[in-house]
Amino acid sequence: MGQPLHLRIGEMVEVRSEAEILATLDEDGELDGLPFMPEMLAWCGLRLRVAKLALKLCDTIEWTGMYRIRDTVHLEMSRCDGQAHGGCQAGCNIYWKEAWLKRVPAGESAFNPESSPTPRCSLVTLTAATRRPQDPAAPGEERYACQATELLRAAPERIPSWDGRQYLQDVRSGNAGAFATTRTVCIGLFNEYQDLTRRLLPRPLQIRDGRRYPFIEGTLHKTPTETLGLQPGELVRVKSKEEIVKTLDADNANRGMKFDGEMVLYCGREARVLRRVEQIIDEKTGRMQRFKNPCIVLEDVTCTGAYHRQCPRGIYPYWREIWLERVE
Repeated sequence: MGQPLHLRIGEMVEVRSEAEILATLDEDGELDGLPFMPEMLAWCGLRLRVAKLALKLCDTIEWTGMYRIRDTVHLEMSRCDGQAHGGCQAGCNIYWKEAWLKRVPAGESAFNPESSPTPRCSLVTLTAATRRPQDPAAPGEERYACQATELLRAAPERIPSWDGRQYLQDVRSGNAGAFATTRTVCIGLFNEYQDLTRRLLPRPLQIRDGRRYPFIEGTLHKTPTETLGLQPGELVRVKSKEEIVKTLDADNANRGMKFDGEMVLYCGREARVLRRVEQIIDEKTGRMQRFKNPCIVLEDVTCTGAYHRQCPRGIYPYWREIWLERVE
């Protein structure tokens, strides 16, 4: 169980039993700094395919770049449902250590509980680990801990953008194609140039005021809102980039919600509503963040990493209803 499996995309694996997994965890319910969450127990004994190799991840806590994580994968259709974390609706793609999985058909001998290490962790520990200590400044307010809040401990090694080995690894692993990776590298170089010129050059010498690609140029001081009352299963079309930009402020946000470059790739496309999102855990503070305005998540619409160095996290973008339209 301690040896890396060197899994590949498309391989079928079986999630090990609860007893096997608990034997890999430390007293805090973690392996290499990565928490095993209570929500993940529902997959014990199930067989799933490897969707992506979790070779790296983008820092969405401090926004300091890309970090390397080892011996970890994402499995198809395994997302956190937030049941042990106050009903968080972010639907994060779960990280699976290879030690928690075995190939199908398994080449090793059957697991023998009598010869396994004595677990230093229990279900009580896993449940307790979903909560952070209370903040003295906010007594009574629950703060949560999950894989998303602890990712920088599980992946402490920063990967500089100029390290070409990461892109070669993306292609060799099958996480991304050669053309997509080349495009990502070119866009990344251009955006770093834009950041540099914005700091050093006068505006007349900048390209489009030093904005990053894909150029999203919101200008409003007060952004409009629209409520469609969308429900799970409804078919919608993402509006064009031009229509959406008209709803954004100078920070490219509508009512505080950012329209990210990754979302441009879905403009004009149709998708079904997965759910309305009312609350998610703030990855930096662990506090439950409740949305004041309607927010939508769409089926099979995730961040592709095209503008984020092919990050394989597959995060759900959040959509304002004003950015969508019903398809009759």
